[in-house]
Amino acid sequence: MAAAPEPGEPGKGKPFKLLGILDVENIPCARDSILYGSLGSVVAGLGHFLLTSRIRRSCDVGVGGFIVVTLGCWFHCRYNYAKLRIQERLAREGIKNKILYESTHLDPARKQTNGGSSSN
Repeated sequence: MAAAPEPGEPGKGKPFKLLGILDVENIPCARDSILYGSLGSVVAGLGHFLLTSRIRRSCDVGVGGFIVVTLGCWFHCRYNYAKLRIQERLAREGIKNKILYESTHLDPARKQTNGGSSSN
């Protein structure tokens, strides 16, 4: 019995593409944005229909709700994703420098502890 392929692994199975262009499995934030957008569409369309009983206008409001919620979630998620990537890069560089300069005369921690003592 073959194991099921893990989602997001390249080369294993056919990736799911929305409208043939948006690879929902491999693009960060795409899945959540589409799901929240569809929920926003249903809520906006149904809410407008319950308030006004106008079918065509309610469909238009639903499509607008989908676009607004999807783009809002997309930009919010991508902003947080970019911030996280920058923090990870800074931490990675800090760890690399710590490993590189540890126990050398260039070690900032060593300069701070030895800077207060004076030699005669």
